[in-house]
Amino acid sequence: MHDYDRRSGVVHAEIMAPEATPAWMTDRTALWNAVEIAEKRKDAQLSREVQLALPHELDAAQRLSMVRDYVRHAFVARGMVADIAIHAPHRQGDDRNHHAHVMLTMREIAGDGFGKKDRTWNETSLIEHWRETWQDAVNQALERAGHASRVDHRNLEEQRVEAQEKAEKARAANDNAQERVFELAAIRLDRDPEPKIGHIAMALERRGEQTDRGNLWREVVAHNLDRFSAWIAVQRERLDTLWERLEKAVSWRKELVDRSEGDQSRNDVTPPPQSDFPVEQRDRLLGRTKVPSWKRLRDKDDRER
Repeated sequence: MHDYDRRSGVVHAEIMAPEATPAWMTDRTALWNAVEIAEKRKDAQLSREVQLALPHELDAAQRLSMVRDYVRHAFVARGMVADIAIHAPHRQGDDRNHHAHVMLTMREIAGDGFGKKDRTWNETSLIEHWRETWQDAVNQALERAGHASRVDHRNLEEQRVEAQEKAEKARAANDNAQERVFELAAIRLDRDPEPKIGHIAMALERRGEQTDRGNLWREVVAHNLDRFSAWIAVQRERLDTLWERLEKAVSWRKELVDRSEGDQSRNDVTPPPQSDFPVEQRDRLLGRTKVPSWKRLRDKDDRER
């Protein structure tokens, strides 16, 4: 038999179970020893472990309430017994790393013990559903507590594609402000996910010892920085080009105004090439109406003749 109560770093632990669950199942050691006995095969899956990342913005009571509500609706309501252990951040790791481990039974409760395994609890679609509903639970808790931060259970690529689609819709609606917001979001999401270092490797790193996990993390961070730096270089080049075109457009407008106030003929005023500056930006910068000013001047000259 194994003593399942001996766990370190736990700030709160409890067992949640469906109604009519035998009382002995609320004893942690008795529960998991019975789970082991119920399995005949040596390679049988004894349990499922779910790890929940808890928002550091919430206080301890808010985090506990959120975990209880989620476990009750997601797992216990389906007939599982849930063994919850909430962990505080490791002293030598990230001080925001509040998290919970939830151990779930795999068999239905039958009478005073366990019955058959419920295979539907292992379905991929259910796991994805849990991820999505946990995201919703966290965001609702953050909103209730008055925090603006939000979480997203999707991977970076899925989030990037959505941001790009929103930018394209904003562009089609001529909403330049929203277009820029979503374009920047897509750029920030165009990166590789940073691997976790872990508290043991983190402790070694803080003592000046390099680790495999630390080296991998540094490699990914450097790659992401190189990618972002390359994007900045491209944007600077674009800005330089646009600035050059803007100067040409302003110079052309000044020339046009000077000639319109003098006695020179308007026919020799040559508009800037259409390709030198984006049409919409040029029109806004020059205060142009639907009919270009140089065309109106030429039309006026033709009428006077």
